[in-house]
Amino acid sequence: MKRTFLAFAAAGALAFDLVSPAHAAPSCPLGQANSSIKQVVFLQFDNTHFSRDNPNVPSDLEQMPTLYNFMKNQGSLGSNHHTVLISHTAAGIISTLTGVYPDRTGMGLTNSFNYYKADGTAPNISAFGYWTNIIPDGAPLMVNELGKIAPAPWVAFTRADCDVGNVSVANTVLENNTSDVRNVFGTGSAEDLETPVQKTAHFVGIAIHCAQGASSILRCARRQSEGRPAAG
Repeated sequence: MKRTFLAFAAAGALAFDLVSPAHAAPSCPLGQANSSIKQVVFLQFDNTHFSRDNPNVPSDLEQMPTLYNFMKNQGSLGSNHHTVLISHTAAGIISTLTGVYPDRTGMGLTNSFNYYKADGTAPNISAFGYWTNIIPDGAPLMVNELGKIAPAPWVAFTRADCDVGNVSVANTVLENNTSDVRNVFGTGSAEDLETPVQKTAHFVGIAIHCAQGASSILRCARRQSEGRPAAG
């Protein structure tokens, strides 16, 4: 019997990560006939409450009965998620994806922050940037006090030969058509030289992180040529 595992956390933007046998590498464990779990879906909402503030008023989630009943009947609900401080969208999403608080991901202040440069200027940086994005002075966007970048949430799947799709999940997709595109594809690349409208349509907001191996690289290249974004 096919089963879906669905996790929910009340922090972050509406989003999902999907590993599906229809888009998985042949050796992906989730695509094997003997696997009881066929898909992993991750949904994350911003400021959506599971519990009732007023016992006589249905909670935010209860007021979405289709999703609420799907989660009750076909998924697993994690309601013990603690809001990060300072509570903001980017930090909340990334904390849920990594399992650590913002001070360990370099996202202590969101959804933007300023930092001082040697020349005394303090540029404003958006916290929404691709996981490995580099800010203007050459430092990684998501770097903690140890100089490390938190492991990306798709890595465990891609190393297990599964593909991962992301839609609007903070920092797992390209967030802009400038620095993120240059970071992933290279300054002066064909992708970087597209018009802003083309880059937004082709790359921003949706990403496919492909399983390791030559066949996965070819599959990603084919998706990109068909107009479906590929990253990772």
